[in-house]
Amino acid sequence: MKRHFTATGFVVRGDATLLHWHKRLGQWMPPGGHIEPDEDPVQAVLREIREETGVVAEVIVTRAAEGFEYPEQLPAPYTILVEDIAGPGPSEEGHKHIDMIYFCRPVDGAEHAAVDDPTLRWVQESELRNGGPLDVAGCGVSAAVPEDVRTLALLAIAAGRGEIRSPFDSSA
Repeated sequence: MKRHFTATGFVVRGDATLLHWHKRLGQWMPPGGHIEPDEDPVQAVLREIREETGVVAEVIVTRAAEGFEYPEQLPAPYTILVEDIAGPGPSEEGHKHIDMIYFCRPVDGAEHAAVDDPTLRWVQESELRNGGPLDVAGCGVSAAVPEDVRTLALLAIAAGRGEIRSPFDSSA
């Protein structure tokens, strides 16, 4: 089965994270997508956030870099998910996404760029903890946030407050 490398960013602002309604999949998701040739995962996640939401963001570092100057180090993803992706048609083969999950925050008030898009929503921590369905603005659809998205969104909000580090960081 083919594998594609992807990067996803949970953008947080205070006690909320930015999710978008993915019409084809029929679910709430954070912004993200495929890593392009000659692009590193951090470049990809920041590009995807900007393209899908209009928000200029930065990665929240959850693990300190090592003490050497070379080679260059990138902020580590919080985790990496392996997701089964169905083919676009019933006779087309699916693939897997190797998805690097980052926690991010808007830069310089850039979170206001996404306000006018009805498929984007700043979801409050209390709504995520409640676990109930969220309305998609203007289309009469309500859907629960998938469990993996809900869990990671809550962790991203905590990371935005400086409350957590990488689950693989033994010094935490």
